[in-house]
Formats: sequence, C-alpha cells, structure tokens
Amino acid sequence: MERVAIAMSGGVDSSVAALLLKKSGRDLVGFSMKLWEHAPAGRPGDTGPDRCCSPDNLRDAGAVAAHLGVPFHVADFREEFEREIVRPFVADYLAGLTPSPCIRCNSRMKFARLLGLAEQAGAARVATGHYARVRRDPRCGRFVLYEAADRNKDQSYFLFELTQAQLSRTLFPLGALDKEEVRRIARAHDLPVAEKPESQEICFIPDGDYASFVERRRAADGAGAPGAGPVVDAAGNVLGEHQGVHRYTVGQRRGLGIAHREPLYVLELRPEDNTVVVGERARLGSRRCRVIRPNWIAIPALEGPLAVRARIRSRHEAAPALITPHGDGGVEVVFDSPQPAITPGQACVFYRDGAVVGGGWIRRSTRGD
Repeated sequence: MERVAIAMSGGVDSSVAALLLKKSGRDLVGFSMKLWEHAPAGRPGDTGPDRCCSPDNLRDAGAVAAHLGVPFHVADFREEFEREIVRPFVADYLAGLTPSPCIRCNSRMKFARLLGLAEQAGAARVATGHYARVRRDPRCGRFVLYEAADRNKDQSYFLFELTQAQLSRTLFPLGALDKEEVRRIARAHDLPVAEKPESQEICFIPDGDYASFVERRRAADGAGAPGAGPVVDAAGNVLGEHQGVHRYTVGQRRGLGIAHREPLYVLELRPEDNTVVVGERARLGSRRCRVIRPNWIAIPALEGPLAVRARIRSRHEAAPALITPHGDGGVEVVFDSPQPAITPGQACVFYRDGAVVGGGWIRRSTRGD
C-alpha cells in the first residue's frame, strides 16, 4: 500500500480528499499545521471559527481523521509562518504592493513543510484538497499543473510556484470534481464537516482589515504608523491627502475622500515619495506589465515569445497575451486588449489549453508601460 501524507484543514474539501484516498486503498497519515496564534473566541483579533488553522478547524480535522481511521498529527509552524509569510506581507504593503500571501503560503509553507512531514512519516507522496490537477507529460517528462474541472473552484492560480519536485509527489483528489459533488460525497459518508461553510482565505487578518494589521505590526516592532502624504492626479496636481500608502491598492475607488466630477481610482502607489496617484477609470487599463521571479511548470524556461492566456488576479478571466523573456530574467507581458487594474504585488499566471505554463509577480512600476 502506498503511504500518502494528507493535509487536513478541517474543511469539507480536504476531508473528502482524505476519504477518496482512503477508499482507493492508500495508507494515509493526516497532518494539520498550526500556523497562527488565533485570539480566543469573542476577543479582539478573533478571526472566527472558519479561518484556516483555527482551533476549531484543527479539532474538526482530528474528528474527520478519527472518523476515517487515519492517524493524525498537528505540526506547529508558527515561527516559520511569521518569518516566511507575515513579515513579507507587512513589508509588501508598506512598499506599495498588494501581496498574495496564500500563494506564498502554499509554496513556502504548506507543500514544502508537508513534504518534510511526509518523509518523516515514511510517505512517498502528499495530497491536499485543492481544486487542481497534475499529470506527467510523456513528451517532455515534466509534471504539469492543470486547471480543475470545476472552473468556479479552480485553485491552480494559487499553486503556480510549485516546483517539479513538489508536483511529482503531489495528488489532488478533487481535481475532477465539482463542489456540489464533493458535498454529496461528504454527506453520503457522514463526514462531520459535510455542511461546514467555506473557509476564509487569509487566516491572520481579523475582519479583513489589512491596514490596521500593518499598523499594529509596525507598532509592535517599535515603528510609528506610516505617515500621511499627498493624493495627486496623473499631472501631479494635489487633490487631497492620504493616511498611508498601505491603505490603498491599484484599482481602489472607495475611501479616497475626494470630490470629483467623475469617480476616481487609484492608478499608482509611490512609497518612495509617499504619494498616491489617482485618475478616472479610462486611465486604469493597461496592455503591458513586467513580471519578475517567474516559475516555469509546463516548460523548462521561456526561450522566446509565447502566446498564452494570462490571469492577473485569482478571479480575473484569463486574457490573451504574448509573453517574452526579458534580459533581467523576468517576463514582458503584452495583452491583446487593455486589462483593468494590473496590480503590482499580485501574481500573473500563464495558461495554455488549461495547463499552467508558469507565472510570476507583477512588478511595481507598471503604469504607462
């Protein structure tokens, strides 16, 4: 029997993934990761019972493992999570970026640490409840990541940083299923989490208030709150004042507090001179962006121009684009048509025929490219 280490979050997806692997005859060992110190229920900073790796979720994961007869362990990675995820998240916001911590958490924490736990447990492979698919391409010998059958639940965007070594040992049991079928399977097998609601994505942000979180972390580090600065239009005319660039993201409309004949949107953040640039919606679209730190999955490297469909946000419809290698090791992306609010700090992931070719991180200076 093949031994598989399954990541169990306490949600219905990872629970059904474990059930399906168990029914297929695998020898399973379950792991949950304690990544964040959650505040007690009802206290300030309480992130709610549906947050990733909350105490309630860890208990639910243990209950599902007991229901399935699977050995279960909780691994404490709070120190690593602080170093690898939380501190870079705060630094990115202060640098005028809009980070995607869940992508970094997948590659730096969940898969990297799970593979280490698997080796300790004598497991050859790992599995998760992500909606994605992976298979080896016999033509090139590479392990290729594909979109899930259920496009509404597809999570391949969040997995673009996975390496060949990680993909070669990973199973995604839910890749061919849709969410309703997963629910039906959970109910049919009396899983204790069958009716559990969807979990929230970011586990360490109370109420989604990123700005307050950044300010609290700076205060804890002995630094003052980010200072106020000017809000200007594209010509440099001062229109108002902001209370810190970390409170804004490209494409944001609400909260600007500026009266104007047409709605204004954030076009650019300039932390070097503490400035927020705003403009009308027509100025928000762009056909070009530069992507840095690319990771290639379906190909070993980008050798020349390649037509792809590029996704600039997790819920953004992938759009036709041409990608070209840049001399600095990055990628030049030119879309067939302008895309709204290409946001520095977010991931840009490239697809061809449902396969993830690769992806990288949108560079900060993109407006006007």
